[in-house]
Amino acid sequence: MPLSDDDGEIQSIKERKLVEMMRRTRAQLQSAEKYEGKPIILSDATFSSEISKYPLMVVDFWAAWCGPCRMVAPIVEQLAKEYSGRVAFGKLNVDENPLTSGEFQVQSIPTLLIFRDGEPIDGIIGAAPKYQIESKLKAQLGN
Repeated sequence: MPLSDDDGEIQSIKERKLVEMMRRTRAQLQSAEKYEGKPIILSDATFSSEISKYPLMVVDFWAAWCGPCRMVAPIVEQLAKEYSGRVAFGKLNVDENPLTSGEFQVQSIPTLLIFRDGEPIDGIIGAAPKYQIESKLKAQLGN
């Protein structure tokens, strides 16, 4: 039975949508592979687009002069490796990126904020041990 004009148009739309979906998936995988196992360096300019790429992302708000931030940094690096492929990690220098830190009302550093689909859902203020950060992550991964 020959296809009607409507059937042909629907098939064409389906094919375009499939190609678009495959292109988007490929771009997400390439982005994830590029940063897998280490934190993504974020800025005011890239923050929104980067956090929306990942279903679950932890962002470390820090500054170079901050002693407690230097204590948390290796923990964030380690967790990025351990949770690679499941949780993305990012770092945002608050001195260089005041707009984003102001938007999320970060007044003390280090601050770790957990984002699900680009929206903040949890966080930790101050230097926290690995087990405390990990317990927050596990709670979110269980959801």
